[in-house]
Amino acid sequence: MTLRVLALAVPAFALTWWLAGYLIGRDPGRPALRWAGAALTAYAVAVVTWTVAPGSRTAQILVCLPALAWAGSVVSLLPLAPSERRPIDIGALVLGVLFQLMIVALPGAGKLVGLTPLAGALFLLWRNREQVVPRRLPLALTSMAWLYAAGLALLLLPVDAGGPAPALAAIGLDLLVFGYLTAVAHAVAGGERLRLDLRRSLAAGLGVLLLVGLPAMLTMYATRGDDLVTVLQFVPLAAAATAAGLTGRLSRVLDLIALGRDVRLRHDRAALFLNADALLRLRERRRLAEVGEPEFLRLTRRALEDFNDLNRLSRSPLTDLPVVARRVARRGDDQPRTRARELRAVLRESVSALRPSGPFDTSDAWRYYNTLQFCGVLGVNPYARRPRTDGLSREARMAVDWFRRSVPRDTMRQWQREAAMVVAGRLWTEAFSSDRTRHAMTNRS
Repeated sequence: MTLRVLALAVPAFALTWWLAGYLIGRDPGRPALRWAGAALTAYAVAVVTWTVAPGSRTAQILVCLPALAWAGSVVSLLPLAPSERRPIDIGALVLGVLFQLMIVALPGAGKLVGLTPLAGALFLLWRNREQVVPRRLPLALTSMAWLYAAGLALLLLPVDAGGPAPALAAIGLDLLVFGYLTAVAHAVAGGERLRLDLRRSLAAGLGVLLLVGLPAMLTMYATRGDDLVTVLQFVPLAAAATAAGLTGRLSRVLDLIALGRDVRLRHDRAALFLNADALLRLRERRRLAEVGEPEFLRLTRRALEDFNDLNRLSRSPLTDLPVVARRVARRGDDQPRTRARELRAVLRESVSALRPSGPFDTSDAWRYYNTLQFCGVLGVNPYARRPRTDGLSREARMAVDWFRRSVPRDTMRQWQREAAMVVAGRLWTEAFSSDRTRHAMTNRS
């Protein structure tokens, strides 16, 4: 084991492990981020295995697994209607398992078959490129996929490319860029800011590489040939890199352990953490007035999906709606968490405005209200094996029973999209039409 190999392996492991933690910690509920984190983690483990046993069967299997996770992330980014997403998600999962078995079974270059799901996912992304945000995402991901495939071929084919270290490092760089692009896609879709939050976390990751990675590298070089010591040196490096990527969430876990009995103090500190996290990720307030109606619709649909998640709502650009700003000004507490609560109140009122007059019904006139009120505002999942109905009103119980008996899941999701368009249209009119009309009249005069 040469110092050159370690100088490539340690940074590659530390940075990919850190980025995996950052992506998962940024929003654990988003499948695209979880899959990207899985791809980076698989590569990090492959680096450890390749360092201990270069070219071994296990190392070859592990270095191919990121392709499958990458494909899962791309599928999660597809802008599909509910009726299209479910079969594609199921098909992607089944194919992923099958190709994973093929990667394990096939020898050497045969493992390149694992690139097939990634190629299929990218094909679907290109086919839907008109709806993908940001627009250059398909081209960027495809370019990185080609470079990853080339690096994988150099590792698995009998080609003399100066040893495995350069190819392994190139694959790591490709995966780091892929993780970054996934974070960009998530930030753009949610209307969030990425640069400051990522830069802060990256500073922590580089600190871990310097303070923990460098001593670990020197220890491995001094004890080269001892595989147990080599593997053990990656353990504290992984722990430190995880802490760097999950800084905010680890702080909350520590509060839960140390302040378990003081519920009020933990609640107050959680609010402070939420505000601090949101301040890094909120876009500049002037941006909301500049977005077009399609973008505003997408942001509204995302806010309705996140209605019961105050963390996500606090980072939504819709917290800068004029009606929210007026309510916050009356309260005198202009913090992200306060704006999120007021945004939730505005959304709740917009949903209530969809309710037709008269007693509860399940006719077509009620479908938009029923979908958003019971499946969104109240957060009830009528398709769960045991729907949570404790504490619900008689009307809500009737709605849950109606959804279970008469409304397919895909139909309900389509109604959600249509209802979100209605709510977005009303919010857009209330927020900007009067201001723009007044501005136009001023210009004419």
